[in-house]
Amino acid sequence: MYNTKRIYLILTLLLGAVQLSIVNYQLSIGTVQAQDKKNMFNPVNYSVTSLAIAPDARGGGMADIGVATEADANSQYWNPAKYPFNVARAGVSASYTPWLRKLVNDIHLANLAGFYRIGDYSSLSGSLRFFSLGEVYLSEADDAMTINPYEFALDVAYSRMLSEKFSMAVAMRFIYSDITYDYTAESKAGKAFAADIAMYRNGYFMMGNRECAFSWGLNINNIGSKISYGGDDNSEFIPTNLRLGCNMTIPFNEYNKFSIAADANKLLVPTYPKQRDGEADEDYTDRVQREYYDCSPISGIFKSLHDAPNGAKEEFQEIQWSLGMEYNYNDRFMIRAGYHHEHANKGNRKYVTAGAGFKMSVFAIDAAYVFSTAQSNPLDQTMRFTLSFDLDGMKDLFGKGKRRR
Repeated sequence: MYNTKRIYLILTLLLGAVQLSIVNYQLSIGTVQAQDKKNMFNPVNYSVTSLAIAPDARGGGMADIGVATEADANSQYWNPAKYPFNVARAGVSASYTPWLRKLVNDIHLANLAGFYRIGDYSSLSGSLRFFSLGEVYLSEADDAMTINPYEFALDVAYSRMLSEKFSMAVAMRFIYSDITYDYTAESKAGKAFAADIAMYRNGYFMMGNRECAFSWGLNINNIGSKISYGGDDNSEFIPTNLRLGCNMTIPFNEYNKFSIAADANKLLVPTYPKQRDGEADEDYTDRVQREYYDCSPISGIFKSLHDAPNGAKEEFQEIQWSLGMEYNYNDRFMIRAGYHHEHANKGNRKYVTAGAGFKMSVFAIDAAYVFSTAQSNPLDQTMRFTLSFDLDGMKDLFGKGKRRR
């Protein structure tokens, strides 16, 4: 259990992995003046940060990549438009991620996802994610108490192939965030609704005598309402995000193939205004209210493309990118690795990942591990675990068992 100061630390860390690396940034800047730091370090702020955490071990093993990789049961988070290309008729997966284990021991993310293909061209899918901040003891309140802050999201999606190579999907999501730690204020749990729009294209081409696959995908997720926790009239943006990526798979022979993938992400959330030199505090407060809090979610998406204080250079700094690869032996054993990069001015999350998977006809087990390349990064030593089931394989297995009897 933790005291009130610890909950402030935890919430600060979760808001988020971007602010978490400010210590990193300060160490790397070294002798730069404090005012210069203020002008340079400017991460994008948003609420319900758990929505930005990759839930599954396959994508995690490739440095948080998945918008254009081969379809699997966890495509709901990365790109639900991939589901109609899944070989299996139906599948389900469960993922577990112990979070910030270098700091605390009871924060975790659990995710359940599944899909069902309708005919040959469309699919229904859904997922449930639950993020727990553990048990927190409030010792400074008038009446000491123990609370369990948490967030969860429930979503469903419909995807359909529009041609043999191209598909699109729409997802709807309900978001609930109960991270209230000050019960003396007029605070409450936050609720929001959001939607995803996704597309995916998968095709083949010849490289010598090898038939290679090339795919690309796009997913704009969490397009929706802002979220409010009460206490004032202002509401916060949720992490609306644009994810774009590609994947190429090269078969070496009948049993061995190699995939390389790249993803780029841009948060479609307005940058929090910075106080200008000589600007009065009252004028700055009014400008923040007008340019940030009074901005609607849809206006915020378009505003996020051009509102960085330092212009286009800073806008490009807000793009995170990942490069990952996967070696696959006979569709049974997989080895993965990747690298994720975020600019120092926007959070400085830089890490290398490694992962492995083992697949049978009925189930698959995946694991991933994070090695931070930036000092004092709490993402270091983060693990993910995923257990997936192929419902077609289970049906065949039980069907054979019945026939034998």
